[in-house]
Amino acid sequence: MADAPKLELVDENSDDPLDLARLTVSQDFLETTPVKKLVTTIPIRRPHAQDFFRVHPSPSHRALLALLRLEDEREIYVVDLKSCPELQSECYVATVFTAITRTGVLFLMPVRVVTADGRANDWHLSAATAAELAMKQWIRMKANMSLRAYEVFAADPASKIPDPEWPDLSFAEILRIALKDHHPINHLDHPVAKRLRGA
Repeated sequence: MADAPKLELVDENSDDPLDLARLTVSQDFLETTPVKKLVTTIPIRRPHAQDFFRVHPSPSHRALLALLRLEDEREIYVVDLKSCPELQSECYVATVFTAITRTGVLFLMPVRVVTADGRANDWHLSAATAAELAMKQWIRMKANMSLRAYEVFAADPASKIPDPEWPDLSFAEILRIALKDHHPINHLDHPVAKRLRGA
């Protein structure tokens, strides 16, 4: 059996279309090629216990929304209560903040608001405190079951973590990306609404 032909480097000025020297891309090209990171996935979730995160300080990057959580799937849906008032008892109201991790992962952080009867829940109050603090500094929050609240930890000031680079997206654009796979529940024929009604 004949040996396979060897591919040899040829002069860059060669007209040979298979000249490896002409086809190889230099590392410099990768470093100078302008690229823009596209945000295509944005989860709606609490920050992970080991993630330092920041919250966008602008009121334009948050909204008060009705949310519905499917416990068995751990999925969160946004509900249009004007169109589906029948689902109000299945929902909770939360301020949904724009947040970002130290590694640049954008996410929407829901924090439940105080209930209509005025009773304060320490989980919700401590999460709201964490969101407020995260507007000014890098923090992480971790559930403490004995305390029945979140503990908040600030990053070491000596680490001098730079402020986050927020993507040039409005809150409406961020929400559209977050909901691309889970359209808002705005009619009773939505699969989730039908499931909850036993239809």
